[in-house]
Amino acid sequence: MLFLKLFKESFIFAFDALRQNRTRTFLSLLGITIGIFTIITVFAAVDTFRGNLQTSVDKLGSKTIYIQKWPWGGFGDYPWWKYMQRPNANLRDYEALKGRITTAEGICFQVGLSNRTLKYKSNSIEGARVSAVSHDYDKTWNFDLSEGRYYTDNESNSGAPVCIIGADIAEGLFPNQTATGKDIKVLGRKVQVIGVFAREGEDLLGVSSDNTLLLPLNFARNLVDVESDRYGPQITVRGKDQYSVEDVESELRGLMRSIRSIRPADDDNFALNKTTILSGQLDQLFGIVNIAGWIIGGFSILVGGFGIANIMFVSVKERTNIIGIQKSLGAKNYFILMQFLFEAIALCLIGGLIGLGIVYLATLVATYGFDVKIVLDRGNIIRGISISVIIGVISGFWPAFSAARLDPVEAIRSK
Repeated sequence: MLFLKLFKESFIFAFDALRQNRTRTFLSLLGITIGIFTIITVFAAVDTFRGNLQTSVDKLGSKTIYIQKWPWGGFGDYPWWKYMQRPNANLRDYEALKGRITTAEGICFQVGLSNRTLKYKSNSIEGARVSAVSHDYDKTWNFDLSEGRYYTDNESNSGAPVCIIGADIAEGLFPNQTATGKDIKVLGRKVQVIGVFAREGEDLLGVSSDNTLLLPLNFARNLVDVESDRYGPQITVRGKDQYSVEDVESELRGLMRSIRSIRPADDDNFALNKTTILSGQLDQLFGIVNIAGWIIGGFSILVGGFGIANIMFVSVKERTNIIGIQKSLGAKNYFILMQFLFEAIALCLIGGLIGLGIVYLATLVATYGFDVKIVLDRGNIIRGISISVIIGVISGFWPAFSAARLDPVEAIRSK
C-alpha cells in the first residue's frame, strides 16, 4: 500500500511539474522521447526484416542445400581463380547422388534459362524467368498452386511440352481467364500450361515465383545445353526431417568427393550452400544496425537523463520546506528518497511512453500508407519501458538522495 501511495503521489508531482514548468519539462523529456523512439524504431525495423528473412528461409527450406560452383558469402582465403576452374554441377553428379544419398527427402537438378519472352496469341510478356527442373522440384521447394497441378512422373521423364507459370505471367497473358489448358510459346516451342503458382510477392531475398515459368528438365535439355555455365546449373537437396542439415551436408560432401574422385588431400571442387549462410550474414548486418541504434538513441537518452536530473534538483530546491515539514512529522529518509526517485521514474516513463506512441503511429503510417508492415511487438514495448525506468532511477537517485539527507530544521527555515 505504501508503494502504491508513493507511486501515485509521484505521478501527481510529475504531472504538476509538467503543468507548472511546461517548456522546461518538455525540453528535458524530449531527449528521453527521441532516444526511446530511435532505439525502439531500430529494433522494430530489425525484427521486421528478420521475420521477413525467416519467411524467405522457410520458403527455401532450412534443411535445403544447394550444390553449386560458386559459394555464397565470399571466397575467404581460397583464390577466386580456383573457383573459375571448378566444374559445374552436372547430370552425372545428379544421377549418382540420386541413387546413393540416404538423408535426402528430395533431390532436384535445376537450371535458369535466363529471361525470356512469352507469347499467347496477341499478348506477350518480356523478362520472364524460365527455369527447367527435374521431377523432385516439389520436394525441395515450398510452393502452392492457385490452379492446376504439378507434373506427373511420365511428363517429367518423357519431357512433355508442359509448364507451370507464376501469377504475374498468368495475369499478363490470360487476363480474366483460366490459364490451365492453354498453349503459350517459349524457347520457340509451344507448351501447355498445367498449373499456376499462388501469388507470393517478392521477399527479402528476392525469391518469388510470380514471374517464373517452370519446364520439365527433359523437355529443356532437347533445346539447350542444360549443363552450360551460362544457365547456372545446380543440384538442390532437402534433408529428411529426422536428420539435421549438418548430417545432410556431411553425407553430401562425402558423396560428391567420391563421385568426382577427389583425393583426400585436395580441396573440394564444389560448394555446398545453405540458407543459414545468408541469414548469418544478415544477422551480422542487423547486429551493426542495432549497435548504431543504441549509440544514436543512447546519446539522446543521456541528454534526457541530465535534463531529468536537473528538473529533480530544481524540484528538491522548490520543495525544501515541504521536505522539512514531512520530516518533522516523522517521515523517514527512505520515504523522501523514494518519493523523489519515483517522481524521476514517472517523468522518464512519460517521455518513454510518448516515444513508444510515436513509434506506434509510425508503424500505422508505414502499414496503411506505404503497405510496409513493421511489427512493434511486446518485447520492444517492454524494452522501451525498462529503459525509461532505468534512466529514471539513474538520473533521479542523487537528487532524491540529497533530499533525503536534508536537516528538517534547516529545510523548514529555507523559505
